[in-house]
Amino acid sequence: MNASPPPSTSGKTPASPPGNVEASVSAGRGGKQKGRAAHAGIAIPIGLACAFILASQLHAQGFADLGSGAEGFALPRPDAPLTFPLDHGPHPAFRVEWWYLTANLEDPDGEPYGLQWTLFRTALAPGRSDGWDSPQLWMGHAAVTAPDGHHVAERLARDGVGQAGVAQSPFEAWIDDWRMTGNDDLSQLELAASGSDFSYKARLEANGPLILHGEDGYSVKSADGQASRYYSQPFYRIEGTLQLPQGPVAVAGQAWLDREWSSQPLSEDQYGWDWFSLHLDGGEKLMGFRLRGESSGTYTAATWIAPDGTAWPYPDGAFSAEPLADTVVESRRVPVRWRVRLPDRSLDVEVEAINPQAWMATRFPYWEGPVSVEGSHAGRGYLEMTGYD
Repeated sequence: MNASPPPSTSGKTPASPPGNVEASVSAGRGGKQKGRAAHAGIAIPIGLACAFILASQLHAQGFADLGSGAEGFALPRPDAPLTFPLDHGPHPAFRVEWWYLTANLEDPDGEPYGLQWTLFRTALAPGRSDGWDSPQLWMGHAAVTAPDGHHVAERLARDGVGQAGVAQSPFEAWIDDWRMTGNDDLSQLELAASGSDFSYKARLEANGPLILHGEDGYSVKSADGQASRYYSQPFYRIEGTLQLPQGPVAVAGQAWLDREWSSQPLSEDQYGWDWFSLHLDGGEKLMGFRLRGESSGTYTAATWIAPDGTAWPYPDGAFSAEPLADTVVESRRVPVRWRVRLPDRSLDVEVEAINPQAWMATRFPYWEGPVSVEGSHAGRGYLEMTGYD
């Protein structure tokens, strides 16, 4: 039973509760029936069994598990340079990986929207194999957020049967009929996803370079030295159409793609994070995160990105994010307004959720949604928060 949200301390009335969540396990890319029983009478039971097995296995690989040991898996190394387009593809020797795109959009009347397309890969063991024995699992999340609504869908898949995956050249990431396709350098993308009460299609074009976070793409996540390989393409212009219950909505705006992989990105003490990706009106961009530990406190890092794509990484302590107000979301309190500072760039802003109820009610629930930016700099962006259980 969910409690009704109290009035927001920001003075705004919280938006309506999250929309429907769709989950499915289908059997094969492009409608192929790989891995399914030939007899139609047992296809549904097998599908339900696979959904249950995948959900159980993915649950064991959830956010809280990212600090557990990674025996047998590869670990990121600072002396191994990123290589493109090879590193746009999957890294099955590592335990976790994602292709994570968010977009800040507006309709012709200036109404703000947010869009998310995410494909997660997680491994029960390193390596790949054909068929249902593959240790690689896939999970897709898609969402559209408006000030008065939040629509969410989720897909699950097993590697080795064609239902989901990533191809490096030409680039294609897919799960069922959700697609992210593009050229080898990711400078142009096409995007599509759908849920029970929404869908979208969009085209993206980058007008700046890839950004490597940390030390040439080696991003440290804790004082103990846990790390990931992490790069972004934050310079997309995007346009497309949202199909919502009220009808089609033409939108355009800015988008940000994050690529990250590791085998133990967090320390055992860390349980959640607050992740900011901000587009500022002057053309600058900021990535900053705050990782929360039980006894170790917070660990932060940031990347300041100039309009021409020059990037400056910042170590622990240079960036700060302080919650200013929260609200009740799905029976838990979640910060929805923040003070974000990067003193070295004279940045001191308030970041506020466009829809405080942008809860991803998926198998690993978290908050993800578009935000506004006001203060020393103005702009817009996206915020992801995990560990608010």
